[in-house]
Amino acid sequence: MQLYDPTSSGPERLLNRAPVLPSLDGKTIGVLHNGKLNAEAMLSEIAALFAERHGCNILPVYAKANASAPAPAETLAQAAADVDFLITGLGD
Repeated sequence: MQLYDPTSSGPERLLNRAPVLPSLDGKTIGVLHNGKLNAEAMLSEIAALFAERHGCNILPVYAKANASAPAPAETLAQAAADVDFLITGLGD
């Protein structure tokens, strides 16, 4: 029997959170769905609540084809250029 050490010692990544928005009023929302059943419908309903409660603008939905993989870099770059914040979630 051979045992493997599950820890890794790769280079440290410097990750920072996006700055907190002082208000959601009038912001532009992006919706990123993962292609699973009901994901787009659920996220669209959530976006509609932001529009109703905070006067947010909703952009067309971004999609990723594979639910188990990260969104393509081009999709995220486009969203970052177009929206103030992005909502995503599972449809299961």
